[in-house]
Amino acid sequence: MRDYLLFYVNGKEYRVSGQDAFQPLSSFLRYKLDATGTKVVCEEGDCGACTILSGRIKDGELQYKPVNSCIQYLYQLDLAHIVTVEGLTPKGELNPVQQAMVNCHGAQCGYCTPGFIVAMCGLFDKQKKASECQIKDALIGNLCRCTGYDSIIKAGLAVEVDKVLSLKQLYPSQAILSQFAAHKKESVCIKAEGKTVFLPSSIKDAISFKAENKEAVIVSGGTDMCVNMNKRAYDPQTIISFCNIEGLSEIKIEKNILAVGSRITLSELEEFIKDRLPEFHHLLWLFGSPQIRHAGTLAGNIANASPIADTPPFLFVMEAQLELSGSSGTRTVPINQFYLGYKKLDLKADEIITRILIPLPEKQEIIRLYKVSKRKNLDISTNTAAIRATIKNGKTEKIAIAYGGVGPVVFRLPKTEAYLTGKELSLPNLVEAGEIAVSEITPISDVRGSKEFRNLLAKNILLKFFYDTDEAREAACHK
Repeated sequence: MRDYLLFYVNGKEYRVSGQDAFQPLSSFLRYKLDATGTKVVCEEGDCGACTILSGRIKDGELQYKPVNSCIQYLYQLDLAHIVTVEGLTPKGELNPVQQAMVNCHGAQCGYCTPGFIVAMCGLFDKQKKASECQIKDALIGNLCRCTGYDSIIKAGLAVEVDKVLSLKQLYPSQAILSQFAAHKKESVCIKAEGKTVFLPSSIKDAISFKAENKEAVIVSGGTDMCVNMNKRAYDPQTIISFCNIEGLSEIKIEKNILAVGSRITLSELEEFIKDRLPEFHHLLWLFGSPQIRHAGTLAGNIANASPIADTPPFLFVMEAQLELSGSSGTRTVPINQFYLGYKKLDLKADEIITRILIPLPEKQEIIRLYKVSKRKNLDISTNTAAIRATIKNGKTEKIAIAYGGVGPVVFRLPKTEAYLTGKELSLPNLVEAGEIAVSEITPISDVRGSKEFRNLLAKNILLKFFYDTDEAREAACHK
């Protein structure tokens, strides 16, 4: 068993142990390596100034994704190759992305500029041509107070992509992959100043450690938990990170069931379901920035147990199952029964989520997902909702409705579902259903919206569903 982390930064190997393992990557880069091109502004993954490229092994090679270094702690980065803005110019000359930013005046105060450059380099590392829309999508997680963004977008369009060197060209990976292969089968345990972090190499090791350390906290993508560590003095003493476990990174379809391993990131899930579940694909695009989606996981979003989490309403109406593994074996729990109360889960002390099993919808089913937030992308929801319906002969044969942000947990609306079942999905019926929905929820007032606003949303989401599905209902009536 190792007592140190192994990773690379800009092609150079680092081995970190002791208290240093318990710090954000941004702090390590700035204060240990003097790589101050990586800026820190928000410390919660919102602004993108600290964006770096994280290279992980996938399909036998290093694949690089932009992530926020302020909410990636070092123990999450074992066996990763980190490329910072300094590492994009190993010869000391501006690369084509940087030159385009200069030519198009894409920087003013310059504080956010390194993050924009890294994110844009990440885009052009995987594709050599990008539209204005693709550039905007790639930069959703990067905020700028000065430029108004127009000059930055122009810079992206002006990049001489033929001159952009790929990260594989900048950093040949053979030596790095060889070192990672020699270390990946070992679990890692680091203890310092009363804190412990364990990186199991297998599910079995993870369960054993969890059974012996019932207070242990699992840090997966860390996109919410690491914010709490940075901003709310959350300081777990015993941590498990799944970054090295094999067997949790598979996503596949078996007998019309989408099986998602708990290490699958939201961006990997987004890509896999693009043509299979377009409505869910769109929701994941709204979920957060590319930096957040490249780090966060579906399992983490579920286990975090937030009543305003974006993905659970969809999983509720699809009646997904959670595969839980523990000392006594594996069991499955319907997600509709998983939340026992605010932040309380049907999860034993020695259990971990290993897979999420999602039944795929039938072709005739109508599914709509809603996220209400102050900002379109990269914002915490005020309310969330999912509606799944089957219309036959003009009437609602089946319907499932789940709301989030209106109680201590995400939940289904059984009375509203019962009222609409067997009825025409008409505007008057949905108006009445909205009144019933309000009777089933218990929203509170907070910084994102008042109780009255959330009650109004509970009604209006059903009306929006009526207008959004007009063509689909019309087609169903003629079948």
